[in-house]
Amino acid sequence: MRTAVKMLGGAALVACLGAGAAAVIVSQRLDEPYQGFAGAEQFVEIPSGTGTTAIGRRLIDAGIIRDEMTFRIALWWTGQSRALQAGEYRFDRPVSPRDVVARLARGDVYARRITFPEGLTIEEMAALYESREFGDGADFVQAARNASLVRDIDPAATDLEGYLFPETYPVPRGTPAAGLVRAMVDRFRATYDETLQGLAAEQGFTTRQVVTLASLVEKETGQAAERPIVAAVYRNRLRIGMGMQADPTVVYALRKAGRYTGNIRRPDLQMDSPYNTYRHAGLPPGPIAAPGKASLEAAVMPASVPYLYFVSRNDGSHVFAETLDEHNRNVRQYQILYFRR
Repeated sequence: MRTAVKMLGGAALVACLGAGAAAVIVSQRLDEPYQGFAGAEQFVEIPSGTGTTAIGRRLIDAGIIRDEMTFRIALWWTGQSRALQAGEYRFDRPVSPRDVVARLARGDVYARRITFPEGLTIEEMAALYESREFGDGADFVQAARNASLVRDIDPAATDLEGYLFPETYPVPRGTPAAGLVRAMVDRFRATYDETLQGLAAEQGFTTRQVVTLASLVEKETGQAAERPIVAAVYRNRLRIGMGMQADPTVVYALRKAGRYTGNIRRPDLQMDSPYNTYRHAGLPPGPIAAPGKASLEAAVMPASVPYLYFVSRNDGSHVFAETLDEHNRNVRQYQILYFRR
């Protein structure tokens, strides 16, 4: 009897050791990097609704996973068989089966990035979108006409000018322009948050007025320290009924009319456009560009300064003045005499 017990115990021990060894081998196999494709990179497209068997076949055919058994074991071992997500995945180095499954479970799809700088118009964004080969610029413009995306915060909007937030966006291949535009509007909403909206409401400004003012600030200066001061100049002019007389609004009007040649001529200051703030007092009808966060903040939190005028120093900065006489002296020094030299 004792001999039989010993034999059974030995068999159990051997079985346990065998199972343990097998587990070690499986674990090592799942952590072993593999690359079965030639070249620097390989893309794998997983369509929505694809089952795990078909996903495995795509990965094997692409040289990402060694064989079907390895993929099945990886799914079983990780417990992620129901978590795999559709999309396009990029592989540029040997990857272990465990990491492949983890990447698909995270939905770590491949996405190129596109950066929209502050101060661009819809047309300029569309040109950038097309030049970077993300799609047809006309599709971007068409998507940006969907004013319903901001109807609740700006009932007067006829397009999304000013509401396409300037930032860097990851864009999975195949994403339509409408998807990117929606993401840009969502980012604007996250930036122009309840705090900024509350400040604007307390001051009697609508969202459209704030974004329009912020777009003027964005176009006038790239200096962070100057934004609240430029905003104060325009707020001061609004308060006393003085015209904005902002050159960027004339440029915007000329662009809309297809007449902008790169310079503003004296006759252009008299063109009949509601965006020409040399002829029409107050803010223009709407935003003239996409303001960034700092300009939006400056519009509702301007500096406490008495200035009504500013002129470029020709180095990216401006000199500010409270009176017209002082402003004229600054114009003479930084414009007339500067260019004579």
